[in-house]
Amino acid sequence: MLKRLGSYLRKKILLIIFIGFVLGIIISLLSLKVIEETSTNESCEVCHVHPHVFDSWKLSVHYDTRVGIHIGCVDCHLPPKGEGYLPEKMKAFARDAYGYVFKDSADFNWEEKSTLEYAKKHVFKESCVHCHENLFPLTLTKEGQDAHLYYSQNEEELRCINCHLHVGHYDPNALHAKNVEFGSTGNENLEIFAEAANVTTHEDFTETVPGTTLSFNMKAIPGGTFKIGSPEGEELRGPDEGPQREVKVSPFFMAEIEVSWDEYLTFYSATAAEGRSTDTEGTRTQQDVDAISGPTPPYGQPDQNWGLGDRPAITMSYHSAETYCKWLSQVTGKTYRLPTEAEWEYAARGGTETPFFFEGEPKDFAEKGFIGSLFGKTSDVINNYVVFDGNSQAKTEEPGSVETNPFGLKNMLGNAAEYCLDWYAEDAYEKLQDGALDPRGPASGEEHVIRGGYFNSEIGDVRSAARDYTKSEAWLKTDPQMPKSIWWLSDCNYISFRVVCEFDEKTGKN
Repeated sequence: MLKRLGSYLRKKILLIIFIGFVLGIIISLLSLKVIEETSTNESCEVCHVHPHVFDSWKLSVHYDTRVGIHIGCVDCHLPPKGEGYLPEKMKAFARDAYGYVFKDSADFNWEEKSTLEYAKKHVFKESCVHCHENLFPLTLTKEGQDAHLYYSQNEEELRCINCHLHVGHYDPNALHAKNVEFGSTGNENLEIFAEAANVTTHEDFTETVPGTTLSFNMKAIPGGTFKIGSPEGEELRGPDEGPQREVKVSPFFMAEIEVSWDEYLTFYSATAAEGRSTDTEGTRTQQDVDAISGPTPPYGQPDQNWGLGDRPAITMSYHSAETYCKWLSQVTGKTYRLPTEAEWEYAARGGTETPFFFEGEPKDFAEKGFIGSLFGKTSDVINNYVVFDGNSQAKTEEPGSVETNPFGLKNMLGNAAEYCLDWYAEDAYEKLQDGALDPRGPASGEEHVIRGGYFNSEIGDVRSAARDYTKSEAWLKTDPQMPKSIWWLSDCNYISFRVVCEFDEKTGKN
């Protein structure tokens, strides 16, 4: 009896194991089928209802390849199988399903989602090298070999899409070659000024650049004393913002807005090799020989296709900004330069000592979320004065979008960050003496100070005292040239500058 019962139980257990095994195989096969079916381009299109993504994909080199293979969505947007494929697929499914149900694709900023910062989260380097195993094919150009050699030496810091961002989704405006057509201002039919503005007193004036159509407003900034840096109790204060020192600043003039593309392209046309004048025999004139050498043609479109005109000129190097100031000084007969850090903060504050030159604390403008909104409303006063992460479309805006500070200056705290004359040092203020007149920072250094937030800055970075510095090496990581450009930045789209004119004997000071 017990023997028969034991035999029966063994058979039942074996049957259950067998059924479980079969069910496991069936479930596995069904799971693989589901994974396979949900990895097709048609499946992706169910959630990603924005048709321009598929239109641009079909125009790209990843759709109509030379060997006849169509690269699908998951080939780039998921890692290869065995390298984290399933976990990433589950994350992507959860994210896309949530967006499909709870969000409206019409509200998405597709231009922002096409940027490198966003693409890095959704394109996998492992997938690129899975197909492109040989980085040095026989058909690769010399420029390509140099670029790939640089990549192979810096694989930990670089991704393939640093240089090849638009290979999967074609963008006719994304050039990966020297932009020799760059430089036309479109102002050819405007009045050409015969002479620079005559300045005899410390008052606002409009500069006119001789031989060009260029004019821009300069504001007279009165001299005075102020506390540079931020007090220890200021919210979101950085460690390099203190200790506060009381310093004196002499009167000077500062541009109302950041150097615009119209202004910078006038300089480019006048100084770049393509804009140089020649005599009737095609040789350089003496005036041209003595002229300042300007930028070479950039790779791609420096304005990021956001627009030129009055928007701040971006992506130029510190050397380029300095050269612009030298050129402007030469053609106007005045002393133009970049502002010192003390001049910049003094002008940005406009006589105030608070975090911003307008009313409010950082916490008043920060996103509160659902819970926080129950206890208070986020102030929108900042939107009148600053282009930053909370109100921008992830790009620069024209200066007319904001109001001026107490000194009549626009976009001091946002839109684009700005170069300063000083070398950067974290402990610069510790070495500064109270009562110092027109301080200039350290005598030497490796990076320069940049001030003011930009279109993607958070609240803490658009305060009057917030400091930052250049990243010379990082901003040129993906420059395809060897040696790298001294004029253009390949990996920084948020830096600009504004000019200062000294109030000296050239501008009426006795």
